[in-house]
Amino acid sequence: MDTRRSLDSQALGLMLVFCLTLGMQQVALKATADDISPVLQVALRSGIGALLVGGYVLARRQRLMFGDGNWKPGLVVGALFSLEYLLLGEALRFTSASHAVVFLYTAPVFAALLLHFRVPDERMARLQWGGIGLAFAGIAVAFLGPSGPAEAGSGLSVLWGDLLALLAGAAWGATTVVIRTSRLARVPAEQTLLYQLAAAFVLLLSGALALDQLAIDPTPLALASLGFQSVIVSFGGFLVWFWLLRHYQASRIGVLSFMTPLFGVGFGAWLLHEPIESGFLVGAVLVIAGISLVSGYGWLKTPGQRRRKAAAEAVARAGGCEARAVR
Repeated sequence: MDTRRSLDSQALGLMLVFCLTLGMQQVALKATADDISPVLQVALRSGIGALLVGGYVLARRQRLMFGDGNWKPGLVVGALFSLEYLLLGEALRFTSASHAVVFLYTAPVFAALLLHFRVPDERMARLQWGGIGLAFAGIAVAFLGPSGPAEAGSGLSVLWGDLLALLAGAAWGATTVVIRTSRLARVPAEQTLLYQLAAAFVLLLSGALALDQLAIDPTPLALASLGFQSVIVSFGGFLVWFWLLRHYQASRIGVLSFMTPLFGVGFGAWLLHEPIESGFLVGAVLVIAGISLVSGYGWLKTPGQRRRKAAAEAVARAGGCEARAVR
């Protein structure tokens, strides 16, 4: 029996803090890009995060599982995770943090599309297909709509950054599918995270070397950002997220992640003074609405199911009364 709870004020509060934290992630990377490149910063934070998660696993005396060959899909998700942040790090060199966070969080759309064709139980309903269409319409508007990046001062460079962020979202979606459809679905979440963080440290550090992005100017802002990324995002965010998944229904928790791009856009405008173009704003609203329909379908259909169940029970009771009357 599933003992996980529906949403309450505690879950809503924790998700609010969690989404606020993730919404700051791209802003912090962008704000310190002149002092430490985003790719190098994610590499270092992944290494520190891996050490912290490893210490957490040891402190809990939790045993990791390797006997079933889960290290093979572990390497795949580690590579995809690294690709996601390599693309995101490069995206932030060309586009704004506001744009990057919206396009990155298209990941649930790509995951839902891939799972639809890979897992029979994950077939999408018509409402979810509507959400897919809405999200892609939003992407088109954000790319090409009035006052969008094509007409902004940076022109094609912003479009290139937006495309890289969108591809990062696709890589994240593919990571979700591999975890869902492989042996990783049966291993502790901490182990999957360790695969991702360890691989990201090695691969992104190599990427930073290849891109000649190893220079660091240890300003207070750069060190604060690295500490925030390492301790709060890679470690603390993980603890909050998996605690929520253990205690609350995943479909209810997951749909609230739509708050992250909203916070990301707000923080970008507030802290980095990034302009929010009208075309991008309309597209972002469509994208977030589409993501909410795709991810929140289980939540949205519940009231209808309850109404149908109540109606069926009422019909059954009426039929029982008629049968008793005949007898």
